[in-house]
Amino acid sequence: MEHLTTMPDAQALHRNLTVIDGLIVSDFGRDIFEDMRRGGLTAVNCTCCIWENFTETMRNVMRWKSWLHEHSDLITQVYTTDDIRRAKAEGKTGIILGWQNISGIEDQIGYLSLFKELGVGIIQMAYNTQNLVATGCYEERDGGLSDFGREVVAEMNRLGILCDLSHVGSQSSRDIIMASSQPVAYSHCLPAGLKPHPRNKTDEELRFIVERGGFVGVTMFTPFLKRGVDATVEDYVEAMEYVINICGEDNVGYGTDFTQGHSQEFFDWITHDKGYARRLTDFGTISNPLGIRTIGETPSLTQCMLRRGWTSSRIEKVMGGNWLRLLKSVWES
Repeated sequence: MEHLTTMPDAQALHRNLTVIDGLIVSDFGRDIFEDMRRGGLTAVNCTCCIWENFTETMRNVMRWKSWLHEHSDLITQVYTTDDIRRAKAEGKTGIILGWQNISGIEDQIGYLSLFKELGVGIIQMAYNTQNLVATGCYEERDGGLSDFGREVVAEMNRLGILCDLSHVGSQSSRDIIMASSQPVAYSHCLPAGLKPHPRNKTDEELRFIVERGGFVGVTMFTPFLKRGVDATVEDYVEAMEYVINICGEDNVGYGTDFTQGHSQEFFDWITHDKGYARRLTDFGTISNPLGIRTIGETPSLTQCMLRRGWTSSRIEKVMGGNWLRLLKSVWES
């Protein structure tokens, strides 16, 4: 396809964008924060709970508070969308604390308000398996949203915490979409129409969430992409285009699921139920798409969108504008 812009124009566009990555779960530390700056990331949903209980999640949040202090030249905490705009103005990356499992509240709904005050703005309702709230996508039977879960959703709506359904089962997702008075999201998913997989969402599921005010963030995790580890940044943008054709360009963002810096031990932990029980899946060798192997290569995503004929308006929306609007709707309503 003919290039519609020169490389310097693509770089200038990327510098001016509000860039919001809907999910990163890397081995956080200064090296990662520096790469976020190289990539021009304005804000990121950073995972601080996967299988952890209340105490371990609090320790993770405590660790983040320390990093925010120690690396304040690079990162700043996000509580509101004004904080995201401030991060852009200051040339820093805004850190949104998020969870990939609601296990951090154990069985205490009241803990939600505590974590909200600490800056947790996005919570996934289940991570792959069953919990007290909902069913994950790897369970044989999806029991749907529990009655306790309905109370949790109501409290998250009240507090302004985004419900994330990326690793949640189909029936549970449907129940949560219907129960929530606020928009909900798949922060990082791919379409099953390009590759059937328990973690990917069908065309029907994608339509259902956006028709009820929801949002879809597209991931680049190669086990879920059509060409697997052979995928390139072009394949990633192709997946975005597939989702946009179903959901509309106003309802789509991106969420890479970068696992940068992690060892095999981490992947063993996340692919076992509760981190230690039955094995749920085996990813094999993890390699990000060629052209966007690292967070610092995020500008190549903008360049690829331009090469494929995307307008500047569409790029601005998908690279961050749509995320900004969604978060403002949930956090500040």
